[in-house]
Amino acid sequence: MKIHNYSAGPCILPQEVFQEASQSVIDFNGVGLSILEMSHRSPEFVEVMEEARNLVKEVLNVPEGYDVVFLQGGASLGFSIAAFNYLKNKAAYINTGSWAGKAAKEAKRLGAADIIASSEDKNFSYIPKNYEVPTDADYLHFTSNNTIFGTQFKNFPTSNIPLICDMSSDIFSRTINVSDFTMIYAGAQKNLGPAGATLYIVKKDSYGKTGRDIPVMLDLGPQIRKDSMYNTPPVFSVYVAMLTLRWLKKNGGVSWIEKINQQKADLLYGEIDRNSLFAGPVAKEDRSNMNATFLLGNEDVKSTFDEMWKAAGISGIKGHRSVGGYRASMYNALPIESVQVLVDLMKELERTKG
Repeated sequence: MKIHNYSAGPCILPQEVFQEASQSVIDFNGVGLSILEMSHRSPEFVEVMEEARNLVKEVLNVPEGYDVVFLQGGASLGFSIAAFNYLKNKAAYINTGSWAGKAAKEAKRLGAADIIASSEDKNFSYIPKNYEVPTDADYLHFTSNNTIFGTQFKNFPTSNIPLICDMSSDIFSRTINVSDFTMIYAGAQKNLGPAGATLYIVKKDSYGKTGRDIPVMLDLGPQIRKDSMYNTPPVFSVYVAMLTLRWLKKNGGVSWIEKINQQKADLLYGEIDRNSLFAGPVAKEDRSNMNATFLLGNEDVKSTFDEMWKAAGISGIKGHRSVGGYRASMYNALPIESVQVLVDLMKELERTKG
């Protein structure tokens, strides 16, 4: 049975990436060694790392004046890396959910991290608007897409202070202007690759000016100077990220996948709004194209719907406990055919139980 993988992360990746990666687990490019056992200092892997970093620059159209590195620790470590490298006196944070709140909490260990806008009053079901960004803050931090609650910044904040963004769950899904940001960071396990690697896109010479004694693994300077290899990098995760970026480039890049992602989102949200049994908890203008959350109005039919989607080979749509209901994560590699399967089940549920 074909599995339709809606997992929020680690998530679906292209099948051709799995095929090439699986061969490399046995023998990488005919060298007689597995990618899992190769030295990260070998010429073969150094080439992988360089290609991965260069593909990031090419696919995202990263301008001159930025460094690209792959580190470890996930975006959760990125919360601290941002604060250690940029927080001098105080920073501004927009709280739009669990991960955004955790980022602010980590920053508060080092100094003032002011929440200048929050959607907590309505269980993070919308993106705050009409907030004022303090001009004396060291930076403004926000999370572009909120995996748990299903909201997404459709328009990024604008500010004269440095802008730092956690883009873990929607990077490479839509076009962005990298030059608007001082730092972008993103865990790989959504649109880029398997868990283990974290991508950082950092404006040159913008970091490490806090006067703080930064632990070396949190200091962007040594990591950038060592080309992502201050310590042993997550070799396999970087390699699969490279393959995924090759796949994205070959098929037309971010502009190509952005159109497909919009088609998938329109298809599912159209059914949520049309179907008398379902409702979306998120403000329509702030709905995420990556993570669609939806609820059943009648819990009496829940067991029937759960049986239906399990029988159809759908995996990973159970909603997070903070929201309940269902969450369909539609990352880049999820085909629109899988979305159609879910939509057809929703139609059938309404026909039989509505």
